[in-house]
Amino acid sequence: MKLKPFSKKQTLALTWWCSSSPYQNCDAVICDGAIRSGKTICLTISFILWSFYRFNNALFAICGKTIRSLRRNVITPILPILSDMGFECRQRISENILYIKNGNYSNTFYLFGGKDESSASLIQGMTLSGAFFDEVALMPRSFVEQALARCSITGSKFWFNCNPEYPQHWFHKEWILSCKKKNAFYIHFTMKDNPSLTKETINRYERLYTGSFYQRFIEGKWTVAEGLVYPNMSNQDAFVPVQDGPFDKYAVSCDYGIINPTSCGLWGEKNGVWYRIDEYYFDSRIEHNTRTDEEHFNALQEMIKGRKISCITIDPSAASFITLIRKKSNYIVRPAINNVIAGIREVSAALKKGEIKICENCQAAVREFSLYRWGQGVGKDMPVKENDHAMDEIRYFVTTVLATDEDDFFVFAAKR
Repeated sequence: MKLKPFSKKQTLALTWWCSSSPYQNCDAVICDGAIRSGKTICLTISFILWSFYRFNNALFAICGKTIRSLRRNVITPILPILSDMGFECRQRISENILYIKNGNYSNTFYLFGGKDESSASLIQGMTLSGAFFDEVALMPRSFVEQALARCSITGSKFWFNCNPEYPQHWFHKEWILSCKKKNAFYIHFTMKDNPSLTKETINRYERLYTGSFYQRFIEGKWTVAEGLVYPNMSNQDAFVPVQDGPFDKYAVSCDYGIINPTSCGLWGEKNGVWYRIDEYYFDSRIEHNTRTDEEHFNALQEMIKGRKISCITIDPSAASFITLIRKKSNYIVRPAINNVIAGIREVSAALKKGEIKICENCQAAVREFSLYRWGQGVGKDMPVKENDHAMDEIRYFVTTVLATDEDDFFVFAAKR
């Protein structure tokens, strides 16, 4: 892999620990800011070089939101660079261990996913010489603090990398706003700090986001989410006419409710774009009636009308409805990936890139797009739990069907 000359801030991230640096006595480095600003690759290279400069036969932790994202964002890009620099790298994938050697020096790097509160137990009992955190703002505080507590070897340091979240986020308050108190060196990045990005590329990224996501991912600000969740979908012009077939593939997304509304969307893929071409939406409060799982299933089949469906993705908490669909049909049912904030980001990007389009006949979805808002005063990003049922199942489609479709990777559960 060929690297371009580094910018001033990238060079600071690479060399802050060196003996000639005024920041060498800091205990940690924090790099935050815009996406695609070059902070991750520089910080990773810096972390590996520092580990060999300072230690031999030592243990380190490299942490990400999940092991899969860590391999994709950090490990896979860094391995060819390290090889070009003369390092020998060997992975033990089943145990999530990376061995790196350079001459007579060798160090061991354990890979960890800090996805939830239970992840803290994974790292307990270790003794580390340093820890690197990629996308630390997406990790629970308990996991991060447990990893920091493991770094008890003299000379150990901490390495943090993230994109901004909301201002009251624990990492923003405890580390960025208190970086001097923590003896941490703080570097804020923008896209202009990445020399490998052309102006055309920067402009393309700027077109992908709106509202708070633009402020965070493009401007690199820790800002409050306000107003409509999808501001670009607030008028009728954002929706497309009903699409005629044939479509290459079909899929269904579903948010199931008993007292709350049940919303199902029928999706058709054509020329690389997924269209939400029809919907089934039942609100028991408006109808003054409830429906059984059997009645919802019959309505679902009426919407599908004999089309060959690649899969149905459903809220994983709808156990009874999932069981009934599997019992009464041959549909492949995939419990949805239900991460609200990450899913909203993915939906926002998919809408902006034109990967998904909502047809104007889907009136329940059209209505909810105009009403779906961020909550205020809750101390974290969270949309108001109203007018969100079509919004939820659209999110399920993007995170569970569209993302998998792009990766060309499928996991099917055997029918029991």
